[in-house]
Amino acid sequence: MDGRFPKIADQLLLIERELRVQGWWSDVPPSAEALASVEPFAVDTLDFEQWLQWIFLPRMKAILEQNLPLPNASGIQDMAEMVFAARDVRGRDRQLQVLLKEFDQLISAAR
Repeated sequence: MDGRFPKIADQLLLIERELRVQGWWSDVPPSAEALASVEPFAVDTLDFEQWLQWIFLPRMKAILEQNLPLPNASGIQDMAEMVFAARDVRGRDRQLQVLLKEFDQLISAAR
């Protein structure tokens, strides 16, 4: 098992918690068609927060549970910065961006 797994698991929980705190968590999943997007971050079918909840978090949890190799790099915080810069979220995104940056750092940390 990759030694980063426990820290990454904790980070995923913090990201989920922040999505819930901000009211960006949904109990209703997007359509199967929306989830089947092949575009990066499913930008053509999902909001960024939906992508985090319905694609990113489940995929990362599956990687950890199945002891699969972690990605070599992550640029999720960069995407978050772009998305939130285009929106008027009044700084509500700040903590989520911090958590995503920490995730990116964990992924790119030496194994």
